[in-house]
Amino acid sequence: MDSLLARVLEAHGGLERWKNLSTFTARITYGGPFWEFKGHADFVGDDLVEASLQREHFVQRRQSTGRTAVFDREADRLTVTGRDGEVLADLREPRSTFEGYTPETQWNLSQIAYFRSYATWHYLVEPYVFTWPGVEAHEVEPWTENGETWRVLSVTYPPSIHTHNATQLYYYDDSGLLRRLDYQPDVNGRTPVAHYIRAHEAVDGIPFPTKRHIHTRNEDGTPDLSWIPITVDLSDIKIS
Repeated sequence: MDSLLARVLEAHGGLERWKNLSTFTARITYGGPFWEFKGHADFVGDDLVEASLQREHFVQRRQSTGRTAVFDREADRLTVTGRDGEVLADLREPRSTFEGYTPETQWNLSQIAYFRSYATWHYLVEPYVFTWPGVEAHEVEPWTENGETWRVLSVTYPPSIHTHNATQLYYYDDSGLLRRLDYQPDVNGRTPVAHYIRAHEAVDGIPFPTKRHIHTRNEDGTPDLSWIPITVDLSDIKIS
């Protein structure tokens, strides 16, 4: 195992601890102009979420409307139902529906629910998912920002795991906590992203990011801090 990955796993409770966990639940508040730009202003606000920690399965429920979205990677299916169980959307092989899309393309209900599902699931299962079959992780050159030097882990995912794009960069401080991650979502025209962690909270001894600011990224790797397209704030975290 890569030495940086080993350090990060140790800082997050250890690999054996994660192998014995099954479920993550939380309240997540999503904000930023991205959701309205994609045609779904009603996706701003609070969701109750439940993520499996042993397979790619994610449920998001909007209490105010009763709308529930479920993504299951094994079935490769995204469904959205209303308060009374009526089917609002049912999309199989959702990834294939984004072919040819640009950053300006708006999404339908099932597509935006799929994007939020796979992305949020990933954030909650890191760094454990770095150890899954087919995932490759190794340390690359460090990065210095605002007087701090962070160690950088390059992670490449197999097609069996849905994520933003195949290879992503994760930046860790001296304590092994995630400070930033870089990616370019295939579903959104590969817009370069610099995704920052602004706060952590320890839950049963495991530190989880609780405040995320997602910026676009300049050609030189620096973030565009003039605006924040997406914010993701977590509370009421429970693991079992």
